[in-house]
Amino acid sequence: MPRIIRNGSIVDDDWQVLTLAEGETPAAVALPAGRVLLPLAVWLARRDEIIAGGGQIGVWLDSHEGPEALAGDIERFAVIAVNFPKFTDGRSYSSARLLRERHHFHGEIRAIGDVLQDQLFYMRRCGIDAYALRADKDIDRALAGLSVFSETYQAAADQPYPLFRRRPAQGSA
Repeated sequence: MPRIIRNGSIVDDDWQVLTLAEGETPAAVALPAGRVLLPLAVWLARRDEIIAGGGQIGVWLDSHEGPEALAGDIERFAVIAVNFPKFTDGRSYSSARLLRERHHFHGEIRAIGDVLQDQLFYMRRCGIDAYALRADKDIDRALAGLSVFSETYQAAADQPYPLFRRRPAQGSA
């Protein structure tokens, strides 16, 4: 079973990511049993069927897909994954932050795709709390990378107050 980092720990991952093969359509793709992260297109094409099936629902957004497509159903998802198709494609950082701050999603936001250790700290700042590292990367080293910095200056999804608002008043008695 693959392993991921979730909430600062390495855990077994029991969700599988469904991808469409060339020529498959969202309306016709076979839905596997168990916990599945569905592409947004499959969710949009088969929403009622998926809801009727019961169980936990997960969906993943590609980097060019925005979270506004899920806005009316946000509370239905146990997991929303954001895809990083390339290390240099940062659009999913914005999607994660929008999910947390604008759409008030409180479930798991998972980074999938080309996820590398160097990105994890910044992903957490945007509200991502689970990371499926690229298969050729060392998950133990990556976990250690989450604690590279002890303080942050700016406000973000993981810390709503900038550093100057968190410091105690100097010289007050």
